[in-house]
Amino acid sequence: LWLIFFTLDSLKIDRICEKYVFVTGCDSGFGHLLCRKLDKHGFRVLAGCLTETGADDLKRVTGPYLKTCILDVTSTASIQKALEWTQEEVGDKGLWGIVNNAGRSLPMGPSEWMRIEDFQSTLRTNLIGVIETTMNFLPIVKKARGRIVNIASVLGRVGVNGGGYCISKSGVESFSDCLRRDIQCFGIKVCIIEPGFFKTQMTSLQPLEKELHHIKIQRVIMNAICDSDLSRVTNCMEHALTAAHPRTRYSPGWDAKLLWIPLSYMPSCVVDVGLRLVMPRPAKSI
Repeated sequence: LWLIFFTLDSLKIDRICEKYVFVTGCDSGFGHLLCRKLDKHGFRVLAGCLTETGADDLKRVTGPYLKTCILDVTSTASIQKALEWTQEEVGDKGLWGIVNNAGRSLPMGPSEWMRIEDFQSTLRTNLIGVIETTMNFLPIVKKARGRIVNIASVLGRVGVNGGGYCISKSGVESFSDCLRRDIQCFGIKVCIIEPGFFKTQMTSLQPLEKELHHIKIQRVIMNAICDSDLSRVTNCMEHALTAAHPRTRYSPGWDAKLLWIPLSYMPSCVVDVGLRLVMPRPAKSI
């Protein structure tokens, strides 16, 4: 069985140089690195960046076939404009892959500290943005019988912090599962990436400490569990786009495999005790 799985897992698609992939959130982090890898492999990369600076930085380190557009996934008008631009680029070939990578982690903290606007801002980016972008781009992905790769998180399995982040990533998991079952008859594959903790702008300690400045142990925890090798995540994204038989779920990171995923299968009382040890809560409200 292992030999069969390994063989199927290693089979690759052909004619990569003819395939277009659209990636959101390419200013930095996973999206930026993924675009560089896909460009090097010969994909026609269409990168959605939030800022002109991010787009310029990406174009400086990639080849002539990578193209960028400005995309704010919280704006319906911006998504529509990006779709029209993409349709012009791909023509009748359709879009082989869309990678919903854009996201945010803050505001984050104990739930009673959060305002309703804090939840809404994160959900608008991480969940509604993913859904709206996917549903708008679905017809051109359908044309190519391509791939939809959604970036969730292990915190979509285990709710750790208050705020909208864990809620939004749990929603991405559910949306992706429902979508996969709905459209698999059209030959479209939907893959979920569930990274553990990695050192990106989303896990940068400075903004986290502003949100949680009273929890001194936060720095120790984040330094201990955050992996600096972002290629572990982008390798999974790349496999989801290039494998003939992509996996339904990828869980890059040692903490994902050894801590968060096993914890997600435990009884709730065990999870509660474990999280109190790993992620201590403040003693009182302020």
